[in-house]
Amino acid sequence: MARTIAMLSVHPSRGLVDEKFRVEVENLPPACPVTLHCLHRSEDQDHWEAFGHYCSDHSGTVKVSEDESFGGTYSGREHMGLLWSMRPVPGSRRGLRLRKTRVDFPMTLLISVYRGHLTAGFRELPPVASVVAERWYMAPGVKRIAVEERGVTGTFFIPPGPGPFPGVLDMWGGGGGLVEYRSALLASHGFASMALKYIDPGDTPTDMAMGYFETAFQIIQDHPQVTSDRVGILGLSFGTSVALTLAAYSQISRPRCCVGISGSHAYPINRPVAELFGEMGMNEKKMKRDEEDNVIMRNLILPIATDPAKKVDVGRIECPLLLVNGDDDQNWATTESAEDIANMMSVAGNKHLLTTLTYPKAGHLIEPPFTPHIRASNFIVQHSKEKVIMLWGGEPKAHAVAQEDSWKRILNFLKEHLCIEPTLAPQAKL
Repeated sequence: MARTIAMLSVHPSRGLVDEKFRVEVENLPPACPVTLHCLHRSEDQDHWEAFGHYCSDHSGTVKVSEDESFGGTYSGREHMGLLWSMRPVPGSRRGLRLRKTRVDFPMTLLISVYRGHLTAGFRELPPVASVVAERWYMAPGVKRIAVEERGVTGTFFIPPGPGPFPGVLDMWGGGGGLVEYRSALLASHGFASMALKYIDPGDTPTDMAMGYFETAFQIIQDHPQVTSDRVGILGLSFGTSVALTLAAYSQISRPRCCVGISGSHAYPINRPVAELFGEMGMNEKKMKRDEEDNVIMRNLILPIATDPAKKVDVGRIECPLLLVNGDDDQNWATTESAEDIANMMSVAGNKHLLTTLTYPKAGHLIEPPFTPHIRASNFIVQHSKEKVIMLWGGEPKAHAVAQEDSWKRILNFLKEHLCIEPTLAPQAKL
């Protein structure tokens, strides 16, 4: 390698986070062992890394999309292993989770190639070659609009072009705050999406109930660039309870379709959110901890209630419903909930509206593709405000498969039920 100049390339070097990139190394000696390394500094100033061990072919080339990694943070033929297998570098703080807060800035990756098969010491050694790549949640032309209207707080993302576009109300879970990156990515795929803030991590509003979410839905419908009768709802975790409640009971907000990720029909939003969290606190004794003191919360809603008043009457739902779950979800009893939802809808005669995806060995945090798998991370329990390390579950490779496959299916589901084809903006290219 001292006699040659290795060439490292990433194509495309700028793209959306759910777009695959090709990483190739050329001009190596044949059968040359190298390590490909990806480094990212988060907005919290923590460093994350992934790496794979490769050997060049007879022509002195390594192609990550085609060649096998013999070790590292991933192994085998993994096109996007340098992204989905990222983990905090050794010595990092415990409980980290990689989440984008500034969607108007890219996720910057430093991809390098090193001599030999390394497992540590990357920052102390000079790489043979390095390339910087950018991954974006927000495509060119997407408009980001802060929402403080009619008592509702959120962020609206509008695709490029005149519209009108199909709309999506996007809700995260009990962690609270305003989480924008999934909505930005939805807008990059042609959906006018509003990320909704409905829980403050430090102080749960005492009076927030279904009316708040109905108003948020109406704000989307009323936007001049939205097709008012083609608005869907996407919720993760506690956001699924909100989505199911609106679909089943609201006479104002009637979604065209609903997507629930890692959620349940327990705790319908038919009373103030703070009251619901207070009820959860009464069941706190059901929460467990593993040998590393990580909190396991899935038993909080087990066994699934038989009293219809204690869960959303999903038999009332009249729109297509997609449920996405991992069977190793340690945070919420999602697979048991999905089974009960299917039984209730079967009895009510509306099970034909239900599609359920259950991914083996996937955990709770099923996010857009190539998001690094986090088995446990810091979390504030809403009913007690206790700071804990929450166990989410899942295994890295299986969870990565679930995220990539489910995202494609979610986008296709939304397109099928929300879009009149000419209104959907083409995916923007960076």
